[in-house]
Amino acid sequence: MFENESISMTIDRQKNIALIAHDSKKHEMIDWCKKNKEILERHFLCGTGTTARMVAEQTGLPVRGYNSGPLGGDQQIGARIVDGKIDLVIFFSDPLAAQPHDPDVKALLRIAQVYDIPIANNRATADFIVTSSFMNEEYTHEIINFRKNIADRANTL
Repeated sequence: MFENESISMTIDRQKNIALIAHDSKKHEMIDWCKKNKEILERHFLCGTGTTARMVAEQTGLPVRGYNSGPLGGDQQIGARIVDGKIDLVIFFSDPLAAQPHDPDVKALLRIAQVYDIPIANNRATADFIVTSSFMNEEYTHEIINFRKNIADRANTL
């Protein structure tokens, strides 16, 4: 019934982009969004609580807000990735500060990897991604055929 190990997924030309920033990186995120406003305004934006609100207020970009990261926002973004509703994550994380919700952050990064979603953890990577030719076109990539994976695992247990 499930023959293929992987399935093709297509990221549309108009991307669904999640914006996330740790507290010490929020102003860097806002500055980055201002510098890339012309690119970002062609896509759908969402983000975790305070980041979404601050970016929207200070850039004029429409950003759909979810909960704050420590209050489940990272988990909400992860669930949207699983549902195929987020195509790209820009996450300015602070590698030098301990985060109380670090397990949630790791879960988000892991689910982005599982679903082969581009994720930028810093400004340089975000710059490379948003200036890529893929930002202006559809992009088809292969992900694990989860139904086959589950069926195979169920058959071996």
